[in-house]
Amino acid sequence: MLDEIRPHIAELRNRLFKIVISYGVAFLIVFTNWQLVYAWMKKPLESAFDKAMIFTSLAEPFITALKISLYAGFVLALPFIMWQVWKFIAPALYENEKKMAIPFVFWATVMFLGGVAFAYYVVFPFGANVLINFGGVQFEAMLKMSEYIGFFAKFMFGFGIAFELPVFSYFLAKLDLITDKTLISGFRYAIVGIFIVSAILTPPDPATQFLMAIPLIILYGVSIIVVKMVNPHKELDEEDQKGE
Repeated sequence: MLDEIRPHIAELRNRLFKIVISYGVAFLIVFTNWQLVYAWMKKPLESAFDKAMIFTSLAEPFITALKISLYAGFVLALPFIMWQVWKFIAPALYENEKKMAIPFVFWATVMFLGGVAFAYYVVFPFGANVLINFGGVQFEAMLKMSEYIGFFAKFMFGFGIAFELPVFSYFLAKLDLITDKTLISGFRYAIVGIFIVSAILTPPDPATQFLMAIPLIILYGVSIIVVKMVNPHKELDEEDQKGE
């Protein structure tokens, strides 16, 4: 038993090593340019908050630069990470399934970046504007740079991961692991889950939560259509099997 597992452990270690190296290189690239990335992260606030952010501890600017490099480095290394994940699971697949490697990496990356773009250009500016102006003239906004970066990153990653739903649904359907009936039967639970996730990942105002929840519901519907095209539920086959 141990002899059978050992090659898989060695392969996993090899893939993880390559992922760590690629992430480290991406981290260093971002760290040397962290101020440019910080300016990009702050840009969605410009319409509501055009002041410099504050810091309250001596090491906070350096810690913030590290956070930015960790978050942005992951996005930069994402295509290579997805490729290594695929290469690890590929030996367990049939030859025709292995041909999905490049489309999987490509579309997983595109959809992740699409989710980030939607959050960055549409949802985040709206939510930030609502929250900053909520107090009107009674409060003065003073944003801590480290807290903002953490909030921004969670928001972007939430949308990026959520937009992967059609991609993973497609490949799970190609592997014959799910059908359209699987997704349709779980639709009510998915709606509840979507609103819970939206409430966790977005600011605490209903408008921003709906701006995340509505695209996710649409993406779930798109996933059902995609899966139906790839691996539709075969009711007749089930009836034949029951008859036998």
